Amino acid sequence: MSTAKSYDISKLTVWEAYQSVKANRGAAGIDEQSIAQFEQKLQRNLYKLWNRMSSGSYLPPPVRQVEIPKQSGGKRKLGIPTVADRVAQTVVKLLLSNNR
Repeated sequence: MSTAKSYDISKLTVWEAYQSVKANRGAAGIDEQSIAQFEQKLQRNLYKLWNRMSSGSYLPPPVRQVEIPKQSGGKRKLGIPTVADRVAQTVVKLLLSNNR
């Protein structure tokens, strides 16, 4: 049985990631939770995400799949992550790009 590895992730980094996701807007993921709905329990949602990422126990949920039309007439599949997962991805991006 493997144990999760903990990571040093500041709450400020999670907040900055959330601000970035909010600024980009975007559609709801498979959980159908919009950014406005995520904000209704913002402190709880960000704390839960920070706690899971810091402890190494974060598991991303499935993405919502949508087909969008191509100019050539076909369609391509697009995966839309949940708001929380977009925040988590942005946290990782910030950590990797800024050596936080």
